[in-house]
This record gives sequence, structure tokens and C-alpha cells, in this order.
Amino acid sequence: MVKRVIAPTRAAMDALVVLGTQIRAARHDRKWTAADLGMRIGADPRTITAIERGAAGVSIGTVFSAASVVGVRLFGADDDELARLRRRGEERVALLPSREYQPRSMGSDADGALDF
Repeated sequence: MVKRVIAPTRAAMDALVVLGTQIRAARHDRKWTAADLGMRIGADPRTITAIERGAAGVSIGTVFSAASVVGVRLFGADDDELARLRRRGEERVALLPSREYQPRSMGSDADGALDF
């Protein structure tokens, strides 16, 4: 099956570039090379360069790992707050119905009124 390429929105591209520049600045503050950061997260130095350029093709998990390792706060939250946000989100999703209810059409009576 051919992988479909979805073009990111302008806002998504802006966010990728902002996060990439934050990661690069934090890496430089630590005096790490791209290879140093790559070794810490299990990625090739070229992947680190792509992250820092804001390339849309890098997996979000790899980008978040790079950000976390260099100390860039994700969603403006520290690690403990992220864990709380995750639990709260999981609890909220658990309350959602597993599927949406779609009432079946009752013959030609479009408004659903039944006359017994």
C-alpha cells in the first residue's frame, strides 16, 4: 500500500519550526552535537537536523523525545504536570461512548413520529 502524504497546515509547520528552534537552542546550551542528542534518543544525527529544521516527516514521538531530553517543556508543562494532563485526558476519553448512536430510519415516516 502506498503511504499517503498529507500536507501540514501552515499552523502545523509554524509549530514544527518553533519546536525545532527551541530544541536546537537547548541542545547548543548543553554544548551537545546533533550526534550527542541522537545517541541519547536513539536517532541518527540527520534526524536531529531534520527535527531542528522543522521537517514534517519526523515522527512526533521522536520530536517529543528530543524536546524532553534537552529540557524543552512540552505544552508548557513540566514532566509531573504532563503526567497529570495525560491522566485527566484518559479519564475524559473513558467517559465518551465507544460509538455514536445513529437511530435507524423508520420507513417513510421521516420525522420519526409513530402513530400506534
